[in-house]
Amino acid sequence: MRIVRTVAELRATLEPHRAGRIGFVPTMGALHEGHLSLLRAAGAENTTVVLSLFVNPTQFGDAADLEAYPRTEEADIASAAHVGTHVVFAPSAAEMYPAGFATTVSVDGALTATLEGAVRGRSHFDGVATVVAKLLLAVQPDRAYFGAKDAQQVVVVRRMVTDLRIPVEIVACPTSRDADGLARSSRNARLSAEERTLAAAVPRSLRAAQDAFASGIRDPHRLTALVHEGLAHAGLDQEYVEIVDADSLEPLTDIARPALLALAVRVGQVRLIDNVVLDPGVDDRIVLERSTA
Repeated sequence: MRIVRTVAELRATLEPHRAGRIGFVPTMGALHEGHLSLLRAAGAENTTVVLSLFVNPTQFGDAADLEAYPRTEEADIASAAHVGTHVVFAPSAAEMYPAGFATTVSVDGALTATLEGAVRGRSHFDGVATVVAKLLLAVQPDRAYFGAKDAQQVVVVRRMVTDLRIPVEIVACPTSRDADGLARSSRNARLSAEERTLAAAVPRSLRAAQDAFASGIRDPHRLTALVHEGLAHAGLDQEYVEIVDADSLEPLTDIARPALLALAVRVGQVRLIDNVVLDPGVDDRIVLERSTA
């Protein structure tokens, strides 16, 4: 496995590999099993696997959150090597945003104005779109892999790739979950034992809504009310619980097509997001979401 720090070195390293297929997994490091599952998926479908480790400062609206984000590069590199990663791109902030940097990639409309965009501000997804565009142009992969936990990010990236005609396939892999159902996240490591127990109310509440949906309930208000109730019972601070169209992220008054049930909560000082897809045309979606681990 090779570790590179600059875009020039990355491109030179990958040039001999372009006869095959290159799979890319962009991350902010602090790798967990969810990230490793993306690397394994990339390895199964491509001849070369590239991982990026970069804590992107432009997508953090809170300086304290940026400072607290875990940085574990040595352990990340060891984990990546264990699952067969070929190249690790670990640039500095100065490499990604050189002096005089003045360009922003921005996706407009409901895709970035709702859910995370409404809470964290438009600048969050400007930061995401800009850094992902830069990474895709640096790696030039055939496929790029993202976790479905960050569903809005996947939708935004797909829109950006389509609009800018970046020649890459965006692959969304199922949310990776621990035994208690909690979606794996680098932030989970900051939860105390007591907070971890409380956080289990997140997947439990989503499952309650899934069960109600499977029973035939299609009213978004009734479904989100079930989630609100479960989160409130655990005493979690709720930022949003919403049901939107899975593609456009526009609000829905009735679920007649695939919908995204998404939420954000705070457990102590830790902010967690999660989601499930409610699809009236796919009965086994519930089984998928409940069995992914």
